[in-house]
Amino acid sequence: MLFSAILTGLVLGGTYALVAMGLTLQYGVARIMNLAYGDVIIAASFGAFVLFTALGVNPLLGMLLVIPAGFALNWLIYAVMLQPLARRSRDRGRLEGDSILATFGLLFVIQGVALVIFGAGFQSYSFLAVPVDVLGTTIAANRLLAFALALVFGLGLWLMLTRTRFGTVIRAVAANPASAPLVGIDVDSVARFAFALGGALAAAGGVVVSMYLTFSATMGVIFTMKALIVVIMGGVGNLMGALAAGLILGLVETLVASFIDPGLTLAATYLIFLAVLVVRPQGLFGKAAR
Repeated sequence: MLFSAILTGLVLGGTYALVAMGLTLQYGVARIMNLAYGDVIIAASFGAFVLFTALGVNPLLGMLLVIPAGFALNWLIYAVMLQPLARRSRDRGRLEGDSILATFGLLFVIQGVALVIFGAGFQSYSFLAVPVDVLGTTIAANRLLAFALALVFGLGLWLMLTRTRFGTVIRAVAANPASAPLVGIDVDSVARFAFALGGALAAAGGVVVSMYLTFSATMGVIFTMKALIVVIMGGVGNLMGALAAGLILGLVETLVASFIDPGLTLAATYLIFLAVLVVRPQGLFGKAAR
């Protein structure tokens, strides 16, 4: 029973980590507090749903369409709506405030379109819903695949940020956007790319979510909330922090639901979130301000 709960928690935590990695880029690099982030995830879930149910496209192949679409959409959103806000904002505080208002409106646009097309009901499809034995514990193959994909995307992003020249540029902008232009870095271009890459990760997370969870047009706010909690718990802009916080959150929710009461999962989420804020306000892997 305990091992089963831990395994399920790791799968859920891996999904949370994957979902939060994109927001880590958008907030940590582009300085955009994107309240529509969860609705991009849900839009990607619906994309995978349509491709699978209407066209018979395997979700893994569907990623080849959904992820580039997520990148392109978020590139366009940043270029048209958010970049003008970034250029006129004199400091980070004003940019965060303006981006919250702008993406709050975008949230309702995406959600409204989804409601018109798909309605308010829950949707799902059956993909690899076959039992697999893992050390005596049975778990669905689609959940194991979701966990594996989260690890692959997380490792790929980490390698890109730490082993490539462009990754170094992204980290430089995240660390000090004011000084980055002094070494020839185009902060606007890097921020736009980081925001779009975050959108691509959100799209990947949406496809992963659709493989083993039910979803609806109004669930975006839930994923935005969970992603924000993971990002803040792990440390803003810290990839390893997002991974660790996502796994912790998934394990806590699953263990509480399995051994205490499913109705207390949300309370447990906020309790551990508040505990981290009290003990380490900068997050688990964040650096304290000097």
